[in-house]
Amino acid sequence: MARLWFVLGLVVVILTIYTLVECAMFDRGRIRGLPRWVWLFVIVLVPVIGPLLWLVVGRGRRETPGLRASRSFAPDDDPDFLKQLDREKNQAERIRQMERELADLDSDSPLGGTPPGSSGGKTAGTPGGKASGTAGGGAAGAAGIPPQKNDPGEGDLPGRRDA
Repeated sequence: MARLWFVLGLVVVILTIYTLVECAMFDRGRIRGLPRWVWLFVIVLVPVIGPLLWLVVGRGRRETPGLRASRSFAPDDDPDFLKQLDREKNQAERIRQMERELADLDSDSPLGGTPPGSSGGKTAGTPGGKASGTAGGGAAGAAGIPPQKNDPGEGDLPGRRDA
């Protein structure tokens, strides 16, 4: 009879150590019922029932790779792939829109110095609205280089024209 109690005691100790180590190393997402620290206390404080409860209730089932992802999606049916395509399309559209806005900003600030709100370099007598040649108020100077803008904040006095 003493051997039986010794063997049963040894089985309980081995079971308790096994379940303690397993609970401590088990993936957090698969633990069911109680938090990990509570399971550790239950295993230690309730000698036979604690480890058995952990083995029956606490351990989550293994995820079989074939059940959850049994159906493969074609790229046009995969929602994640479609979301990624939509994000890329929206990002490309935003980039194009920002490039257009930058181009508009660059074209709105002429280098020749026509003030905002004026005709913007257009002349009424020409068919395209632009003056022909360089002498009629065109944006380019005589050598094809746009004239420099004299701003008062750059060390020049307003209205002063030095040659």
